[in-house]
Amino acid sequence: MNDSSWGAPPSPEYWGTPEGPSQGAFPAGPAYDAYDAPPVSRTQQMPVLPDAGSGAEDRERDLGAALPGGPDFRDETPQEPMASPPPVPPVPAQPEKKKAGRDLRAAIGVGVGLGVVILASLFIVKAVFVGVIAVAVVVGLWELTSRLEERKQIKAPLVPLAVGGAAMVVAGYVSGAEGAWVAMALTSLAVLVWRMTEPPENYLRDVTAGVFAAFYVPFLATFVAMLLTADDGPWRVFVFLLLTVVSDTGAYAVGWRFGKHKLAPRISPGKTREGLFGAVSFAMVAGALCMQFLIDDGTWWQGLLLGLAVACSATLGDLGESMIKRDLGIKDMGTLLPGHGGIMDRLDSLLPTAPVVWLLLVLFVGSG
Repeated sequence: MNDSSWGAPPSPEYWGTPEGPSQGAFPAGPAYDAYDAPPVSRTQQMPVLPDAGSGAEDRERDLGAALPGGPDFRDETPQEPMASPPPVPPVPAQPEKKKAGRDLRAAIGVGVGLGVVILASLFIVKAVFVGVIAVAVVVGLWELTSRLEERKQIKAPLVPLAVGGAAMVVAGYVSGAEGAWVAMALTSLAVLVWRMTEPPENYLRDVTAGVFAAFYVPFLATFVAMLLTADDGPWRVFVFLLLTVVSDTGAYAVGWRFGKHKLAPRISPGKTREGLFGAVSFAMVAGALCMQFLIDDGTWWQGLLLGLAVACSATLGDLGESMIKRDLGIKDMGTLLPGHGGIMDRLDSLLPTAPVVWLLLVLFVGSG
């Protein structure tokens, strides 16, 4: 029996020699059992590895714990996240400023110039003012007939209209309403005859436009000359012009600042009910002052009625020409007056107002 059967440990030389046991084998014998060591199983349980699905997260967590800056090396108090900048409030849209439809500087300059000419001729020599009316009538007829031919191919004869229109104004100043009616009839007859020199096509259309132009421009303007025939004629004409201008100014100022409700959008989109209220208010106040202090035997309440009538007639006259211009597809009748358009663009509210003022003044204070 050798020494190994008694449980003596083999010598070191034994483990290192080729005769030694294979790896993992131990010698059997009572001496080995004396140690009460559990027998070694040939199959050992493998260690449990972490789930492959969370390996990346675990490695990042372990790496963060092992490296400086990880959870074990950070401050006790966690840092607060950086506050995001406060949201910038949206800039409210600035309301679009209302703009005047025309060059106000040019309009004011031309208006002042015309006013000086009119007033100078009105209060110095009446006959000169009658000439100013006749010139305005002829230019207005030229603008109207030119636009009719350009836009509608309507050939209203200008020559008989111009001659007859100037004669109509003079007749009204000299002979009153009777002379104006006679001149109107003769002018219409001249239009019919003059058009016969051309081919008959569209004859009825052309002469109808000619008669309309004769009534619309020179006949209505004749009432201004008839206002001038009274003893206080210059002041009557001045009141007529002033109230019409004040009405237009009140309508423009109030409508531009407060206008929201359209008066006649299909005819003139720029006119509002608020503007009409401004025209009536301004004209009534101005009418009361004018009748009380400028017209002989006039009273303030007559001026209120006069101002109301002027505001209504001026507005209707403006709408009437707007209807004509809309039918022709134009904005202005001409370009003679910078900032105003043409002569007809200034006569639109004056022409229908002239007979209204003449009639009311005759009823209130007589023909003078």
